[in-house]
Amino acid sequence: MTADRRQVIIKVFRKYGHSLGPESLEFLEDLLDRHEIADEDVEFSVEWIAKEYNKQDDAQMKVSLDVLHRVYETFQNGEGEGAQEHATLDPDNHLFVIDSFDMPLWNWSTERSTFERAPGPLTSSGSAESRTMAMRNRLNVIRQCVLRNDHFSPSTLPSKDRENLLTLRSTKQLLGRAGERFLLFGMLTHSKEGKLCLEDQDGMVELDFSQLDQPSEGLFTEGCLALVEGDYTEDATLLVIAIGHPPCESREAARSIFGHIDFLGKGATTLLEDKQFAQRVQIELADLRFFVLSDVWLDRPETLHGLRKLFDNCMENSFIPKVIVLCGNFTSVGIPQGNGREVRRYQENFEALADLIASYPLITRTTHFVLVPGPLDVSLNAVLPRRPLLSSFVNRLKSRIPNIHSATNPCRIKFFEQEVVIFREDLMSRMLRNLVGVKPDVKNDDLKRYLVQTILDQSHLMPVTASIQPTLSEYDHALRLYPLPTAVVLADRYDKYQMTYEGCHVFNPGRFVGNSFTFSAYAPARRESEECVLDLDLDDGWS
Repeated sequence: MTADRRQVIIKVFRKYGHSLGPESLEFLEDLLDRHEIADEDVEFSVEWIAKEYNKQDDAQMKVSLDVLHRVYETFQNGEGEGAQEHATLDPDNHLFVIDSFDMPLWNWSTERSTFERAPGPLTSSGSAESRTMAMRNRLNVIRQCVLRNDHFSPSTLPSKDRENLLTLRSTKQLLGRAGERFLLFGMLTHSKEGKLCLEDQDGMVELDFSQLDQPSEGLFTEGCLALVEGDYTEDATLLVIAIGHPPCESREAARSIFGHIDFLGKGATTLLEDKQFAQRVQIELADLRFFVLSDVWLDRPETLHGLRKLFDNCMENSFIPKVIVLCGNFTSVGIPQGNGREVRRYQENFEALADLIASYPLITRTTHFVLVPGPLDVSLNAVLPRRPLLSSFVNRLKSRIPNIHSATNPCRIKFFEQEVVIFREDLMSRMLRNLVGVKPDVKNDDLKRYLVQTILDQSHLMPVTASIQPTLSEYDHALRLYPLPTAVVLADRYDKYQMTYEGCHVFNPGRFVGNSFTFSAYAPARRESEECVLDLDLDDGWS
């Protein structure tokens, strides 16, 4: 065993926070020699062992030789199955629907400049400390991306441009420095006097926009994080000359740094594994699709008729989607509190949906159905993230459909190396109602692009203050979009759209209502979505 191979073993386990003793290191060296692992495959093989070691309940920071033996025995017992799995991809074994309340909380540590997993169980009640930590996490996660960005980390080589570069400053550094120019990063908020200010961890400064021609692209709301450049005045205000959203960091860049962190709670994968999975999905699962439907109004008879025609088309064309995501609202009108008749009718609508799906045995056996509640649906809470639909409403669905997932809002789908975020909210109208700034004369297509840019640049599904949209502070990370997902579904009653920004595909599937039912089909092999329209003949009648 060469020293280089030994260093690779130590480096991989250190990446996962483990240290190796002499006996454990010798055991791993012997394993690699025994199986004749080539030098170029050493890192991949050790990554697998380290990941499996992490999954053990009794795994310690200093690697236990007994646990390593158990991991190896597990590998030997399943070696034949592993080879078969490598030969044929099984989508079901790599498909996970992840609820917001199952995601582990990772806080940003400014001391260690990395993420640290929060100790102990999380609670829905939260605390003053957790509310503060949620806002600090939002600020610090984006701040570390800004500081790493090429535009904000100057070259070490001397140049004329280097002399003119602005360094990111804090509000506490403004005092006594009137007339100087500063670049600040913080949250847009209103003071008690109603003045628009920029707030960071050290203080607050009032903003003066009288000299600003127009902001950069995007939607600026109260509660969003912004980069602001301006001159500090004698009046203790910042005369703004430029304002913009923070730069977005690609998924590949974030994963190259924090790839060892299991943000979703389903096991971390290496960049090498991601690349191998991506190549195989493109080739072997080119025809696989996820159908995404929004505003599935089950109280309208034509909706069930549209779903029946959708299933009929799937059967006629022998094209069965692997996943069908049904987003609320599942009723066209809200249910008045305490109205027992409307609640009963609401439940009967889900029972009718269960009977409809069960009448297609092949779809029932092979397709995963994901139910995501909307703003008008009945769940345990109205704040974000929202709990799943009440179990009493979906009991028949669970008893008749084996692959039914009553999910939270938002929720996530982990499929091989991909992460798909599903969020049902009337987000466009919410953002527009709380604007504090946007470019003038914005067209409809610009608004869609601005919305997507804003959400991804902010690395958050709801970049507004808690007074506008309350959130469960200890689960605010479930709304976080860092690292950037592979795809984001922004199911909204606004016009449908689809676009890719910084490698992340974002789409609104439209509404599954009316005589022309609109939905989207996401293709994991291409990481893109397709707009689909299901036209119904009025002569068919409603079922």
